[in-house]
Parts: sequence; C-alpha cells; structure tokens
Amino acid sequence: MDRLEGMSVVLAVAEAGSLTAAARRQNMPLATVSRKVSELEAHLRTKLFNRSTRAFVPTDAGVSYIAAAKRILADVAEAERAVSGEYTTPRGELSVSTLVALGRLCLQPILSDFLKAFPEVDVHLNLQDRTVNLLEEHVDVVLRVGDLPDSSLVAVRIGEIHRVVCASAAYLEARGTPKSPDDLVTHDCISYPPMQSPSAWRFRRDQTDYLVPVRSRFVASNLESACDAARAGLGITEAFSYLLADSISSRQLVPLLQDSQPAPQPVNIVYSPNRLMPAKLRAFLDFAVPRLRERLAEPKDAARGNSARKRSARR
Repeated sequence: MDRLEGMSVVLAVAEAGSLTAAARRQNMPLATVSRKVSELEAHLRTKLFNRSTRAFVPTDAGVSYIAAAKRILADVAEAERAVSGEYTTPRGELSVSTLVALGRLCLQPILSDFLKAFPEVDVHLNLQDRTVNLLEEHVDVVLRVGDLPDSSLVAVRIGEIHRVVCASAAYLEARGTPKSPDDLVTHDCISYPPMQSPSAWRFRRDQTDYLVPVRSRFVASNLESACDAARAGLGITEAFSYLLADSISSRQLVPLLQDSQPAPQPVNIVYSPNRLMPAKLRAFLDFAVPRLRERLAEPKDAARGNSARKRSARR
C-alpha cells in the first residue's frame, strides 16, 4: 500500500465530505477511493470515518490522523519544491483567482506581461464571482474585494474600489438628472443583484447606510452587461469604478450621486503563509502589486476628475 497516496485520498474525503466528491477531486474511480480508505483503516486497525448515506464524518481518531496527514503531505510537497529549485528560480504552475470583471480588466493584462517576464511559470487564472477557499481549492493567491475576516492568511493592501452610479448623457437628457438618491424612484434602473437588490439600492447619508426603492427595468447577470445597458441608454446603473473608468473618461457615461455613495471597499492580494515562499509567488507579488496599485488608482482619479469638470461647468 502506498501510504502517502492513502493519506492524500483520506484527506480528500475529509475535505470533500463524500467518496464521490473525493473521487472527482483525485481524478480516481469511486471504487478505488473506497478501497484505499478501507485499506488504510485496516492497516491502522481503526475507523477513520463514520459513514452515512449523505456524508463521511471523521471519527476522533480520524480527526487526529487527518491533521497529521495534512502536515506530512505539506512537508513532502515542500521538500519536492525545494529539490526542484522552486524556492530559488520562479517556475511551475501559479494558481490565481479573483472576480470576473476585475480579473479580466485589471489582472489579466498584468498576467500577460508576467508570463513574458517569467517563461518558466505557468498561470492558471480562475475567475469567479464568489469567495474562493485557498486551501481547499489549491489556489496560490487571490485578489479579493471587501473587508477581510480574521484568518491566518497574509493580505497585502493594493487599493480600493468605489461604487459609481451612472447613466448615459442621452438618458439624462431625456429623463432628467437625479439630484438625490430619492429621485431614483422616477427613473429606470439597471441592477446587478449580487451588488444591489433590483428593488432597493443602498446609499449613505450622515455616516449611515439607508435603502432607496428603485424600479429595475433591466436586471443583468453580470456587471459588464449592466454597463452595456447603461451605455445603450436603458437607464441608470451602478458598478465598480474600475469597470467604468474608460466609459466615464470618454463621456459615454456620466457619474451621479457621488456624495451619497457608501464607503469604498478595500482590495487585497491574499495568500497562505509558508515557512519558505515559492519563488514563483514572490516573483508574482513583486511584479503584480505595484502594477495593480497603479491600475486601481486610475479609475478613482478618472471618476473624481470627471465630477470635478461637471462642477466647474455648472459654475
């Protein structure tokens, strides 16, 4: 019996919660995963899991063994990386994850230059509009938006993003410009549900958040579609500053209600602490952090500059 492989399978079952999910994760037949768990239990002469029709739950002995297996497998992987030169020369696969629009507009251009600069590093870019678990999903580094919970992960602050309410000049000419969030009740709105409810949008007044009822004539499944609809004159939408920077600079969209927006959200690069940092990760951080800070600063300045021009014109 290959004990390291057995440990890997048991760890996968514990993390996935079932044999079927573990088989998919390990890319093994279900029967093979079941057999390896049974063989390891027979070798240890103890039961590692309590089985049910819905899940595999570790026993007390299983919890201790799984914790030890995780440390052992991590040490083996680290030894292999050290021998292969991963800690001295940037090489190997780097798994990076972030939100879809943020990744496409801000991160992917930087990754293209990174790959040219480090030919021995391959990048796996995972774009999803959800929170990714670095350890369970084997991700090296995440570009994360929002306040971070307390954890053992390392976070490097790279900037912040702002919410921007906006509409096309043609729409505003036809329907008028809202002077306060309460005016939105008479306007057509374009909503992206993960960001704002289609029936009520959040604003801020006197350091307090409050909801304003809206009528969403168009509900989009992603922020880019919402911005496309706003540029087409379908109504007023809200999106993050990095997504709207070019449209605001080119005056395709006009920012609105800037003084009523909630506080900006922080953006951090997050990764797991290691006793030794792989050279590929260190190279990525050194390369990407200053470039991301520059990119995230541009949309904020563009939006503010556009607003300043409008105020000057009114004077």
